[in-house]
Amino acid sequence: MKNCWDFNPALDVVGHKVGLIVGDCPEEVGEVSVTLENCVWSIDLGTHNYSAVSTHGKVPSARGGQSVTLVGSKLIMFGGEDRSRHLLNDLHILDLETMTWDEVEASQNSPAPRFDHTTAVHADRYLMVFGVEKSKEGKDSTTSPLVLVPLPVFMDDTTVLLLMEWSEPQTQGDLVTPRAGHAGIAVGETWYIVGGGDNKSGASETVKLNMSKLVWSVVTNVKERDPLASEGLTVSMATVDWESFLVAFGGYNGKYHNEVFVLKCKPSYPKQPRILQSPAAAAAAASVAAAYAVASVTESNKSDISKLEGESINQVPIRKPSLLLPINVDIIAEEKKNLEAKLADVKAENLRLKGNLDELSNIHSDLLMELQSVQGQLQAEISRCSKLELQISEMRKRLESLPSIELELDALRQHKSSWQTELADTQKERSPGLWQWMAGST
Repeated sequence: MKNCWDFNPALDVVGHKVGLIVGDCPEEVGEVSVTLENCVWSIDLGTHNYSAVSTHGKVPSARGGQSVTLVGSKLIMFGGEDRSRHLLNDLHILDLETMTWDEVEASQNSPAPRFDHTTAVHADRYLMVFGVEKSKEGKDSTTSPLVLVPLPVFMDDTTVLLLMEWSEPQTQGDLVTPRAGHAGIAVGETWYIVGGGDNKSGASETVKLNMSKLVWSVVTNVKERDPLASEGLTVSMATVDWESFLVAFGGYNGKYHNEVFVLKCKPSYPKQPRILQSPAAAAAAASVAAAYAVASVTESNKSDISKLEGESINQVPIRKPSLLLPINVDIIAEEKKNLEAKLADVKAENLRLKGNLDELSNIHSDLLMELQSVQGQLQAEISRCSKLELQISEMRKRLESLPSIELELDALRQHKSSWQTELADTQKERSPGLWQWMAGST
């Protein structure tokens, strides 16, 4: 049978078959005449044969670039672009058991229309949409690239519509480049986003989102013209020896690619999914709990009634709970005593630790005061040492001039000695002598 899609089909794996929700369809498909606004195809992975599937209900308009996510036996389709190139933001659900379409309307705050985006389901409760609004002219919206909405609850082939309110959660971590035409796949609580672009350049980084913590992180980077930095590529997950691998293929960034890339995922351990806090999420959680509670009670009552209908009153066994009651009370009383004893021990230990803490606090206060005193003394010694260093510096300057003073003193001493010698010689020349004086006087 000849295929009928023209561009941007969306697909998901359902058991051993692949379901495709494609764009525009002709009125004739092979030998079968059909008039459909949107075609749904099924590909058997065993025989590699595909065939058109007849659907009914609120069939959505023909489109391309939409996203499809599998939740149980339902396919959830969001957004896309119609034949007139108008972007869409409607939400549709296809029941794979009855092949019935249904349109779901959120209460308010619907996200901007978009196509070539990706979606993932977190904890079977939230539909996450990643990818900015994109037009054929290459203009990208500045709105948040991540939006989510609580999913409806599917029970007994009926859809319980909750307060489905779209929201833009606050994310943390690395900055993610806005993109469209990328590929995405969820592995546990991690949502991997590969490739994409903005009609100008490809997104070079592969990123992942921790859907529980709403934290973005960059996994790896490639060059700008690398085949991974392309729009329209695909990515799938394979498990080998308990390890997960991502397999990416194809893409277009100015030319078409057929390379295959493999990325080994880091192992992650399953954790309790975090319930995203928002008004709609809180209302959804309450409604889900109430719905499941009513269903459980109803099934329990039906089971009890069916059992009683096949039995007579005499056949109903007589229960004697009084035989078990004392044993349960004794066990509970013993556990209570043990817990009270442990609690008393914990209180005593707390008192002891509190006393030790008070003692350590007093010691700390004394040591702090002593430290402040020593710091004051140290500051005084530092000041005195500074003054002594100044005095020593002045003395050194004075001592540096001492040799010149000694030289001058030696010169003065020599001058004095020569002067005294000259004076003595002069006096000898001028004095007539004692005998001359005596002779002259006589």
